[in-house]
Amino acid sequence: QVQLVESGGGLVQAGGSLRLSCAASGRTFSSYPMGWFRQAPGKEREFVAAISWNGGRTYYTDSVKGRFTISRDNAKNTFLQMNSLKPEDTAVYYCAAGSYSNRYRDYDYWGQGTQVTVSS
Repeated sequence: QVQLVESGGGLVQAGGSLRLSCAASGRTFSSYPMGWFRQAPGKEREFVAAISWNGGRTYYTDSVKGRFTISRDNAKNTFLQMNSLKPEDTAVYYCAAGSYSNRYRDYDYWGQGTQVTVSS
């Protein structure tokens, strides 16, 4: 069993930066690939980025390439560094564990989400 808790969301102006963190509990965290998704009001949950179990592979949805960076450490944390934020990045951001995939149904565990709001 893995429990995930996100933090780091907030209100930022366009062009600014935020760093989201996802703290995991559970002894098997190091074996799980991790992902970040987001969901804006009235829209479906959208894939943002994924990282392999050892951090050796990452991939991103096209709209965030070059602006966002996913990473993880050995202390059960996964991060999403978000630079050059745009108003269209506004959403609730979720971390998820269990798959190196862009499909939310492939993931086994989810956090509660953290709100990111980018003002223009």
